[in-house]
Formats: sequence, structure tokens, C-alpha cells
Amino acid sequence: MGQAGRVSTGPITSPPAAGPPPLRAADTTPDRPWPVRHLAPKIADYIAKMPPVWVEGQVLNLKRWNTMYFLTLRDTDLDMSLSVTAPASAIDKLADKLADGAHLVVHARPQFHAKKGTLTFAADDVRLVGLGELLARIEHLKGILGAEGLFEPSRKRALPFLPAVVGLIVAQQGDAEHDVVSNARARWSAVQFEIRRVTVQGPRAVPEVSAAIAELDRDPRVEVIVVARGGGSFEDLLPFSNESLVRVAAACRTPLVSAIGHHLDTPLLDLVADLRASTPTDAAKRIVPDVSEERARLTQARLRARAALTARLTREQTGLDHWRSRPVLANPTTLVDLHEHRVTALRESARRSLHTALMHGRAEVAGLAAQVRALSPAATLDRGYAVVQRADGHVLRDPAEVADGDPLRIRVARGELAAQVAGA
Repeated sequence: MGQAGRVSTGPITSPPAAGPPPLRAADTTPDRPWPVRHLAPKIADYIAKMPPVWVEGQVLNLKRWNTMYFLTLRDTDLDMSLSVTAPASAIDKLADKLADGAHLVVHARPQFHAKKGTLTFAADDVRLVGLGELLARIEHLKGILGAEGLFEPSRKRALPFLPAVVGLIVAQQGDAEHDVVSNARARWSAVQFEIRRVTVQGPRAVPEVSAAIAELDRDPRVEVIVVARGGGSFEDLLPFSNESLVRVAAACRTPLVSAIGHHLDTPLLDLVADLRASTPTDAAKRIVPDVSEERARLTQARLRARAALTARLTREQTGLDHWRSRPVLANPTTLVDLHEHRVTALRESARRSLHTALMHGRAEVAGLAAQVRALSPAATLDRGYAVVQRADGHVLRDPAEVADGDPLRIRVARGELAAQVAGA
């Protein structure tokens, strides 16, 4: 017995049993299978029960045959598509605006063609999604992402001054890669590129560009990532306003440059990127410095520094010469000499004044000493007088003040004598 997902290669030993097929799919067996003629109508009946649905997509392979239009309606974000047929009466009113790449909303009923086993959608109403509606959707998404802070300037990271490796996401064919690489290497020949060539429009653009951003962001050598393409119509650039792609760019840790070159409108990738470049060439000028300009700046900076240093030295030398020319610096002892002479004169004057005062004082002392000597008892003693004192030092003035036998002290000019009262 065969298993699900496998094809048995062994021979069928007996033909299917005769009789009516099983009523339910669960009752089928290898011995009692459903013939295709039995299954196909069941699928057709099941799909016929589905109600009509409004579905949106991008037109691809639009063709007309007699009174019918045939087209493929593909999803704008993922690689999925549906076959659609529509009567000419439903599309002729849009014929001048309808072409591959246009966005449509169709009202269609699914139909299963049992003979070929194919599924198509028969449309009875076709409406073109106008530019205004697409812009309104982008504006709505812009408001949501802006409220989350994904466009805040504070999230923007500065680009490295001189990245060694640049991650570049470009179309598989186009001039954007050449514009970025050639212009960047013309400015700084040593710069290296990690290039990822992807689809930049259509349903494959969102997953491929998102995957390329994530891959380059994981590479530790890549210092800046550039998403570049050479402009295009508004519809061509719709993937760069896709929410999933914008969120991948916002989550990128490596500085991101958007260079998809659309001037009329601003794709949301421009808003979330760390830097928006108007063209791939402009991106090349932003990510690496110009070696000739940097050399010129270095030369100018060196000349300015030399001129500033020379001017400073000249100014300081002029100031030094000015101060050196002043008398106090030309002959530093001038002020000291002046004060020295004054100090010397004052010292001599003080010495003379002190000598005069001392002489006057000496004469005055000598006069006073003579007066003291004249008035002193010693002068009287020199003339032969004596001073008689009792033992207690009392000067004796009356003989009645002593008694017979009392000791006395007699002071004369040259000394003292001891005596005793006798016959008082």
C-alpha cells in the first residue's frame, strides 16, 4: 500500500474492484480510488459554492482575445498570483490606463475548469487603484510608523568617516551599481564593496531586499549599507514603502543609506534610513570622502595652523620687546638704587639724630648726677660728718633715744664703725 507523499513503484496485483466509487474521500483506498471524472466535478461543485470576492493585485501579462481579457493578478509583496478573466465590457473603460504593473481591484468568482484541472477567477467588475488611494495608504502607514518613533531624528546614526567595507544592494541589472562603485572608488580607491544583486521592483523585491539588508547587517566587516536603484515610477517604488521592508530597515544596526532616487514622492525607506541620498551617485559622495578634497583640507589646515602659530609668535615677540624696552626692565636696579639711596640717607639721618640725642641725654644725666651728689648725704659725710644709727637702723638725733650700753653704728664717708653707748 502506498503512503502519503510517496509513489509506489510496485505493480498493482489486482485491478480496482468493480462497483460504484466510495461516497467520501476518506473511504477511498488503493483498491477503490476515485477516478478523475469523479473528483473533478466535486472540486468544481465545492468551488462553485464560494461567494464572489474583491481581490487586489498587480496586473501582469494582460492580453485580449475577442471579447475577453486574460491577465495574471499577482500579489505586490509575495510571489503569488491568480489567473483572471474579464469581459471586455468591464475593462474597456480602463483600457487607456491599464497596463502591466497597474494595480487593480477586481470582483470575481472562482471557477474550476474540470477538463484541465485549472482554477481561474471570472471578474465582472474591475477597478483601477488610483495614485491617490495608494498615496493615502502610504500616508496611513507613515502615520503608524511615525507614532512608533521609527522616523525620529534621534534614531539616526552618523555614517563612519571612512568605511573600509560598504554593503551595496542593487538591481541585478542597471546603472546604480556602476554609479555607486565607480564614483566611490574615484573618491577613495581603497574602499571595498559587498554587493547583493536583488530584484528591486515587483513582488520579489520586498523579500529579497529585506533578506539582503539582514544579511549585510550580520556581516561584521560591513560598516555602512546602501540600498540603491536608478529611480522609477511611483508604482515601481511601492516595495520601498512596504511595512515589512521598512521595519527590517529600522531594525538594522548598521548605518543605512537610501538611494532609490525618486524626487516626486518620498518612499518610507527614505524616512527610516539614517541618510537619504537623492541618487546613487550622491550616495557614493556621502559614504566616502574625496581623497583630493581631504588632502586639500589638510594642506589648508596646515597652512592655517602655521599662519596662526606665526602670528602668535610675532604677537608674543612684540609684547616681549615692548616690556623689555621699559626702563624698569632695561635697567632693573634703577628702582632699587633709588630706594637704596633713600634708605642710606635716612639711616645717616637717624644715626646723627640718635647721636645728638645721646649726647644731650649724657649731658643731662651728668648734670642731674651732680645735683644728686650735691644733695646726697654722702657729700656731707665727705666733709667729715658722720651718721649715728641704732642697731635697728634708726638715725639717732637725740641722746635720749638711747640708753647706756646700746650698740650703735657710725657711718662715715669711707665706711662704718661699731660703737656702744657709755655714760649716757
